[in-house]
Amino acid sequence: MTQEVVIDSPQKTYQTKKAIFRSYQIIWYFLGVIEVLLAFRVILKFLGASTFSGFTNFIYAISSPLALPFAGILGTTVSSALVFEWSTLIAMAVYAIIAYGIVALFQLVKPTNPEEVEQTVDNQ
Repeated sequence: MTQEVVIDSPQKTYQTKKAIFRSYQIIWYFLGVIEVLLAFRVILKFLGASTFSGFTNFIYAISSPLALPFAGILGTTVSSALVFEWSTLIAMAVYAIIAYGIVALFQLVKPTNPEEVEQTVDNQ
């Protein structure tokens, strides 16, 4: 019994790879936005920024839903007006790992051609 190898047209393969590439870009963009918001949160809390400031209040409001699932994992270090939220750093790491995992999953469904397979196997 022989197996038939079905090869997609080059244009269809290109369109699929292009869609996956755009997905990578979107995932990394959203991760960047999340990481920047959480980094601002960590810095503003650490510096003891006033919650009466519009910018500070905005950053806390936007980043709070992102940091909330990780609240209470570790304690918060407080020294006078300075606050260091360890859980926000954990949130940043977890979001980065999730983004990396999603991109790796897309790699599994990415169409490959015989040259890519040969090159990848030879380099491993």
